[in-house]
Amino acid sequence: MAGDFDLSAPELTRDDLLVLEDPYFGPETVAIVTGAASGIGRATALGLAANDLTVVGADIDAEGLDETEDIAADLDVSGTIHGIETDLTDDGDVAAVVAAAADEGDLRFVANIAGMQHIAGIHEFPMEKYDLLTDIMLRSPFKMAQAAMPHIRETDDGVGAIANMSSVHGHYATKDKPAYITAKHGITGLTRAIAAEGDGSLRGYSVSVGYVLTPLMVDQIADTAAERGISEQEVVEDVMLGQARTKEMMTPAEVANLFTFGFSSHASHLNGADLLFDGGYTHTYE
Repeated sequence: MAGDFDLSAPELTRDDLLVLEDPYFGPETVAIVTGAASGIGRATALGLAANDLTVVGADIDAEGLDETEDIAADLDVSGTIHGIETDLTDDGDVAAVVAAAADEGDLRFVANIAGMQHIAGIHEFPMEKYDLLTDIMLRSPFKMAQAAMPHIRETDDGVGAIANMSSVHGHYATKDKPAYITAKHGITGLTRAIAAEGDGSLRGYSVSVGYVLTPLMVDQIADTAAERGISEQEVVEDVMLGQARTKEMMTPAEVANLFTFGFSSHASHLNGADLLFDGGYTHTYE
């Protein structure tokens, strides 16, 4: 809790998840979701499983993956989630999880969601943190696309999509998040490159949102308060929500629904572009 804001995501229910009729949404279709052990990645894995897909969840947190599978069972989703412990900084692990996913059926969808954060200015930013962050958030999505694209092309019609988690920080920069901002701007280029090489049937798109009630976001509050010399309440009110027109944070399920829509046939013209749901951060000013 920071001041009057309840910084905990509401418990996810089946009713929170977007369910669509789609010819590719069935158990024979496989989707990979990275970061599936918590937050947006977990919600996206659950959302795709609620649409009857076979989901392979990749994360270094094996216990978190088990919990995601347990939540899927509790929600009685129609699809299946297979958690695979994966070190996304290891090219061999990334290639292995893609191969395992392809063995489950027609690999058509990849959601690169896994991320991390480190709060510090450029002048004092530890390079080992820079390397780790960009390995997880930029190199790994590149390797995932490299490994997955041949499998998508090998399906009967080559239809599929690779989606990348971006951010308002992929559109503009604020201080004390230089590595994160660098990675998110880079993911825009990767998304466009996937679209350019996808021949129309294999699409690339990204999803950009503002602040979301996830463990990663909550952990940032104290760090940002210390870095800027302000209170945690001021971080939430002024830094996180100050520029927004919608004065509430998104939930992981709301973000997951954007990935579900983006993978669906309803989004066939979403290619090389970004789904920007930011509450007015990016294009409105005081």
